[in-house]
Amino acid sequence: MYYKYEELHSRPSITPDSEIPENLLHLSHSFGYDSGRRGNLQLLDDRTLIFIAGNLLVLLDLSTKEQRYLRSCSGEGIGSITAHPSKEYFVVAEKGTQPNIIVYEYPSLRPFCILRGGTERAYSFVDFNPDGSLLASVGSAPDYMLTLWDWRKEEVMLSCKAVSQEVYRVSFSPYNPRLLTSSGSGHIKFWQTASTFTGLKLQGRMGHFGKTAGTDIEGYVELPDGKVVSGSDWGNLLLWDGNSIKVEICRKEGLNCHIGTVQPFALEEGQLMTIGSDGVVRGWDFESIDTADSTGDGSRFELEPMNEMVVGHNVCLSSVVRSSLPDSFICFAQDSSGAIWKLDLSFTYTTPDPECLFSFHGGPIQGLDASRKSHLMATTTLDCSVKVFDFLAKKELTSSRFNQGGTALSWAPPLVNQSGSLLVTGFEDGVVRLLELYDPQMLHVDTGRDPKGDAKLHLKQAFKPHNAHVTAVAYERNGEILATGSADCTVFFFTVGEKYNPIGFVQVPGPVQALEWSPHSHTDSRLLILCQSGHVVEMHSPDPEAQRPTETFQLPELPSRSFRFRSIKSRIKRQEEIARRQVVKEKKKKEREERLKELKRLNAKPEKEEEEEEDELPAIYIPDPPSPLYCGFYSQPGQFWLSMGGFDSGFLYHCKFSEKQDGDPNQRQDEPFDFVPVHSRDDDPIRSVTFSSNRQLLLCGMHSGFIRVYPLQPGDSSLTSMQAYWALSVHDNQYGHLRHICCSHDDNFVLTAGDDGNIFSFSLLPPEELQKGLQKKRAKVPSPRVGLENEALAQDIEDPAAYSIETAKQKLEKDRLHREAGLKIAAKRKKLAKLQKKFKQLLNDNQSLPEHVRLKPAELQLDRRFSEQAERSKAQRVREVRKQMDWEEERCNIALSKLQDWFKDSLEANMVTVVAIGTDHRVSTYCLPALAEPSSRLRHQRRPSCLDGHKAGQERRKSRFEPTKDSGIEKEDVLRCMQARPSGITLTNRQVEMLRKAAEKAEQAQAKIEKRKQDWARLYAEKPNKDSEDPQDVQAIREAKETIGDLKLKSDKTFTVPEHLRMNAERKIAQLIGLEENICEKQVEMNGCILALRDSKVRLVSQLHAQAQQVQRVQQRLAAHLHRPPPALPTIQPEETPEKRLQYSHATLKRYRVLREQRLQTIEQEGVTHLLEELEKEMEEEEGKETEEETPSLPASSAIREDEETAEEEGTELSELEEELRMEEEVRLLHEQDSLLEQMESSVCRFDAELMLLRHQKLCLDWQLKMADLRQLTLYQELLILKEFERREDSLQENLNGRIQEESSITSDLEEFNEELNRRHEEIAQLHEREKALTAAFQTSLGKENKFEEFLTKVFKKKIKRVKIEEQTGNKEEDKDSDEDDDWDDDYDDSTEDGGAALDDKDCPPGCDPELFENTLQLRERRLDLEELLVEEKKSTEALKKECDTLIKKEKSVKTSRKAAEDDLELINREKQQKMNELDVVVPLRLHQIRFFLNGSVPSDLSPALVLDMTELNRLQERIKQLQAEKSQQKDLYCEARKHHVRLIHDRTMMDANIQVLEKQCKQLMMLKFGRLVNLESLQTLSGNRTLEELKQQKFFREVAYDKEIKQWDMKVEEAHQALMEVTRCNTQLLLSMTNLLDQKRELENKLNARQKKMSRQFQDDRRRVDQEEILRLKGVVKTQSQKAEALRREIGLLSRQGGHVLPPGRAPLPPLAPLPTLRVRTHTRLLSRQGGLVLPPGPRPLPPLPPLPPLPPLTPLSAIPTPANKDHTVCPNSSKSSSRQEAT
Repeated sequence: MYYKYEELHSRPSITPDSEIPENLLHLSHSFGYDSGRRGNLQLLDDRTLIFIAGNLLVLLDLSTKEQRYLRSCSGEGIGSITAHPSKEYFVVAEKGTQPNIIVYEYPSLRPFCILRGGTERAYSFVDFNPDGSLLASVGSAPDYMLTLWDWRKEEVMLSCKAVSQEVYRVSFSPYNPRLLTSSGSGHIKFWQTASTFTGLKLQGRMGHFGKTAGTDIEGYVELPDGKVVSGSDWGNLLLWDGNSIKVEICRKEGLNCHIGTVQPFALEEGQLMTIGSDGVVRGWDFESIDTADSTGDGSRFELEPMNEMVVGHNVCLSSVVRSSLPDSFICFAQDSSGAIWKLDLSFTYTTPDPECLFSFHGGPIQGLDASRKSHLMATTTLDCSVKVFDFLAKKELTSSRFNQGGTALSWAPPLVNQSGSLLVTGFEDGVVRLLELYDPQMLHVDTGRDPKGDAKLHLKQAFKPHNAHVTAVAYERNGEILATGSADCTVFFFTVGEKYNPIGFVQVPGPVQALEWSPHSHTDSRLLILCQSGHVVEMHSPDPEAQRPTETFQLPELPSRSFRFRSIKSRIKRQEEIARRQVVKEKKKKEREERLKELKRLNAKPEKEEEEEEDELPAIYIPDPPSPLYCGFYSQPGQFWLSMGGFDSGFLYHCKFSEKQDGDPNQRQDEPFDFVPVHSRDDDPIRSVTFSSNRQLLLCGMHSGFIRVYPLQPGDSSLTSMQAYWALSVHDNQYGHLRHICCSHDDNFVLTAGDDGNIFSFSLLPPEELQKGLQKKRAKVPSPRVGLENEALAQDIEDPAAYSIETAKQKLEKDRLHREAGLKIAAKRKKLAKLQKKFKQLLNDNQSLPEHVRLKPAELQLDRRFSEQAERSKAQRVREVRKQMDWEEERCNIALSKLQDWFKDSLEANMVTVVAIGTDHRVSTYCLPALAEPSSRLRHQRRPSCLDGHKAGQERRKSRFEPTKDSGIEKEDVLRCMQARPSGITLTNRQVEMLRKAAEKAEQAQAKIEKRKQDWARLYAEKPNKDSEDPQDVQAIREAKETIGDLKLKSDKTFTVPEHLRMNAERKIAQLIGLEENICEKQVEMNGCILALRDSKVRLVSQLHAQAQQVQRVQQRLAAHLHRPPPALPTIQPEETPEKRLQYSHATLKRYRVLREQRLQTIEQEGVTHLLEELEKEMEEEEGKETEEETPSLPASSAIREDEETAEEEGTELSELEEELRMEEEVRLLHEQDSLLEQMESSVCRFDAELMLLRHQKLCLDWQLKMADLRQLTLYQELLILKEFERREDSLQENLNGRIQEESSITSDLEEFNEELNRRHEEIAQLHEREKALTAAFQTSLGKENKFEEFLTKVFKKKIKRVKIEEQTGNKEEDKDSDEDDDWDDDYDDSTEDGGAALDDKDCPPGCDPELFENTLQLRERRLDLEELLVEEKKSTEALKKECDTLIKKEKSVKTSRKAAEDDLELINREKQQKMNELDVVVPLRLHQIRFFLNGSVPSDLSPALVLDMTELNRLQERIKQLQAEKSQQKDLYCEARKHHVRLIHDRTMMDANIQVLEKQCKQLMMLKFGRLVNLESLQTLSGNRTLEELKQQKFFREVAYDKEIKQWDMKVEEAHQALMEVTRCNTQLLLSMTNLLDQKRELENKLNARQKKMSRQFQDDRRRVDQEEILRLKGVVKTQSQKAEALRREIGLLSRQGGHVLPPGRAPLPPLAPLPTLRVRTHTRLLSRQGGLVLPPGPRPLPPLPPLPPLPPLTPLSAIPTPANKDHTVCPNSSKSSSRQEAT
């Protein structure tokens, strides 16, 4: 299946509904090559190359040089290309948003497949594997995604992020299909496709540079054994082994393999081929590279190349592709300088030279212009070349190179040069060159010379108007003036003619971007100068004939106007936003009006609409620094259009100069008065603009590499018709900024050039019409100018540092001023010399005069100030000289300090030799170098060991589990009372003190209990198991195992080095340092002794000299024959005080200076050393003379004394007394002489003896030091061996430490999980306890015989769905949506499952206590919270159990890997020990130390012998005896331990029985005291209950109040009794009167009975019936009252048992008790009480509060007492009926 290319490739974008044709521009040819792009050259077959040119893929035929093109499908550029190994396909990886990879078939060029989704923005490299089945791609920023494709299936196999840096290349290994390598900015990475349990995965290892500096890696080559050779920035090769650098390969003597960047690109026939930016191809021996290893301390390997090919100078090779032909050595190389080379890498004698197939510009195109006469185009770039193309014939005509790169180019208009042969080119050094183009074939006709090429460029003139690169050149509209602009903020004007002469220059506010002369439609000729900083300056054309200043070329008087752009884009965006919002408002307003009309039509009430709050408008923003200015052009006189970059891009701004031109141009703020938007390109500025000749087409070159064409109306200077456009992506969209665009002279072609180095030509005519119309035409190259062949070559400016025109003129002016000043100074000096000569003559004449007429010097002095001025100038010069010499003095001091540091301070002590006095023996100190401090740091460094990992694991033992928090439930008292706690209760001080003491006592008891628990816990923790051993024994056994080591010899192959004796490089270095310090310490100690001896000799010499002087004084008083010769006085030798050699004085320095000057005058060849020796000799001679002068000779003094004595003897004779005194004096002097001489001799002998003893000690120390040197040599050899093993051992040790650390971490995690599990179990138990307590509290709150118990229990146990906190904190919409669910949740009840009706727990049922109902709901909420917590805890516990199981399995595997790592490390240690055993150790032995005999004699071969230290042997023998004694001792201890064990078992049995007895007694006592078993600890920790105390206090207060109230009621009752008595008295009187009346009545009745006997029976029957009815009614009343009384008694009993006067729940208060009926009705008083009184029931006092008593009724007659309507009251029969009956009777 193939895709259609016509449907895939990108097309021009055209404004909709416009009449612009799609094929407005037709691609004609590509003249450029993006040589700076990596890997931009691929070979399809032996004659076709492909490369990327902007948005095109160019297929170049090598033989015909014809080009075919494929456009990018995304329209945003191409990232990378590659060819299939079979050359049947090639890949184009594109750029853009989610770009694709398109695989084309060759040679049909049909899209074969499309790979999608490999990266986000662009592909940077693609490559096939060796068999072509897989494709690897890598993306650029921001994802850097590495993807492996099964490209035929269009599927992604593997994908992962490569790195976070730019990747240059990725490739498969040709030897292992599972390996890949990628490299890029500062990195190289090695990949491997690994099979895992989830499938294939890419695993990468980043390369570590180690000590080698990091570098960008452009290329590499995989070797067969897995190694990789890569290049570097500095030119050497890096050999990678694994993911580290094994060695750096360079040439002999440290030379780099290449100069600059190096890339290896192929491995063939035993050679590694490399290319470099130096343009050289070299071949290196593969075997040498593969086996290369570092030599010495460095990591470099020196190797010379086998073959070398220099491609050329100024060549920078970046990639190489090989020919597809078999056995071919032909390669094609990409030159970053802009060329494609053909190379033959056979390296034979017949190998042809490299051939440059194609030459292009290298780098961004800086200048482009087309001829006004023919189809010729000229370009220039920074590669120092100027090229001319025939874009009609599609070929390059000529090329010229210069010393500097070109930056601007313009073709002279026909007004300047009719033939169209003149080019004006600006260069980066500020030089402008006039180049003439001519046809050399025409020159051959005239001269007969053999021409070469179709065209040539001839330098006509070169001048340098600027000091920076030239940015723009432009001819005035009449062709009379040439203007050049530069980045040095100057514009220079020249007159145009046969020779261009300078007019002058002007300064502008910023670097010049472009120059635009006013067109002919303008009246005046003016120059529009566009500056990159946003300034625009308009200059009048200068007058070439005007007079100019001679000092400078600057034109200050030239009229000008300036404009500084101020951003208005933010204001434009603000206005657009306002307009958009207005449109939205209008639209909404219309919709609202229509809606209101509709509602009005339907007679519906309109809804109130909320007004929406508008967002803030975009802020006004002015960019700082200002946006750059890219291009511009005139529209009308004084008006112009500008295109800005940066923030202000996306618009063309119409500007004009302000009338106010005063002030600094840099401070101006000018705004455009109009603008035109560039549609859909808000961030894509216009970089270049040009018009067709009829100005009906506006062609724009965009920053993104697009071409835009706008059709314009004729004369539309305000660009109002700039609406529809045609756009095509041509150059690279990222860096191919289209800076140059122009039309040909006939408007049939459009030429573009961008920063990507590409040059394209487009035709406005279709290729068929173009071929027909121009087939007879060809680009005409101008003929050579007459006399061109005879002209001398114009002088070029090749030095970049040459003076510019202005600088040269200023230099000439400055030289002229210098010459004039020099002439004036010479004239002054000549005049001054004459005056000096004349003054000297006057002085001579004055001296020849007599003294009295001679003038004094003061009189000759005209003015004293002249001499003072001379003195001041002299002092000033002296200060200046001293100031100048300060540097020299400081330099000499620094040089002296350096010499002292090197020769003096580098030694810790100079060699001092002490010479004996009486003998020739001598002893010298050790010459010690100063010890370096940094070496001591090594002893503090240690390798991380397993203990470190274990300690780190222990330090890491912090619980990862945070304590669980109850979600909304805290520990509360579930047994709270139903009544609210009374507030405002204040306890008394006594109660507070009691509570405090009780709390303190409880705390003390609790602390004592906790301490007891801790002691028991500690005791039980220390209790060993039955099978455990003594910890001391275990520790001793472990220490013995660790320290006893392996008892085999070290030479045994199975010898295991103990852990504490294992050696590594660091420990060995520490041993070396310790040995070195010990040696140095011994030497320093010996040097101290020798120096002390030297000091004692100095003191002895001074003492001997003093004693010699005493002897001299004594001998002066003795006779000559009594003189004893004194011993020779010793002197201090120079070698004994070497420090004096470095002491000098000012006189010494002066003498050295004199000797040096003498030596320089005589012999210049001898060095300074001879001078120093001569100076030392002179100093010694002077010291000797001083010593001789200080110490007079003894013979001379004695001779003087003898002469004196002879004179005395000759003079007089002595008396006996005098003779006796003389003899006595003589004896004393002789004794003194002898004693002094003996002291001198003894001192000398003692000193010599000390020196001999010290000499012997030094010899012994020398022997020890020699042994130490041998030991040091052995240690150094061992260190070398340890360093060889260090890398392997470190890796194994690191692996072992990792395993140990991992094991410790797993163990700690496992312990933490177990602890957490235990804690969770405890929490679950606590939650169960709390749940039980909650249920108990509920049961307690119900009480007994509660008729709502069943209902409340169902409410309490009801299961409901609860809304979680997360749902409650959700957004409002979710709350609204979940209202129905919440209602359903509230109604949910599991009681419906039992078939019953749904339980309504929203409202309290009638008769139920509301407070009890609310308490039940609260308890239910707490129960549900507890159940949720239980569920969560159980879930977390299950998760923890699973994690514990996983950790246990992982721990087993880690232990296995740790054991394997320990075994590997042990093997390394054994191998290391064997290597160290092979070292030879020097052990000097004497014959008595050899105890190895064979047949009674010492054998000649001592190799089987064993060398032991005698002390160690003795220690081992003694240890044998100690072990035997310890063995017997251990046996005795074992017997005693067994006896002790039996005794302990018996004691434990007795104690267990005693404990059981005590526990039984304790239980009995608790039952006797408490009646049940109680927890004594809880009893001891009971503290005062403040709530109870407060309730007691409340009870007391209430009792007091109730007592007061009862007293009040008693008083009221008493008053009522008094009233009752008064009423009774009144009633008694009434009863008496009534008795009388009854008596009268009886009499009357008797009378009536007699009269009416017949009527009596009837009256009796009626009365009996009424009485029976009344009796029945009274019986019912009595029964009811008795039931109520019984109920009250039960309630009173219940409340008395509960402890409070509380009404039972659900019972309303009873009404006041009615008076009980009285059965005794025989008296009138009882009858009265039954009728109107209140009878109290018998029993206890009624409960407070009492209801208020009703007021007593007023006294009424019996006949007026009404019958009570209440059935609860007892009433008498109706007396009125009785009286009526009596009356009737």
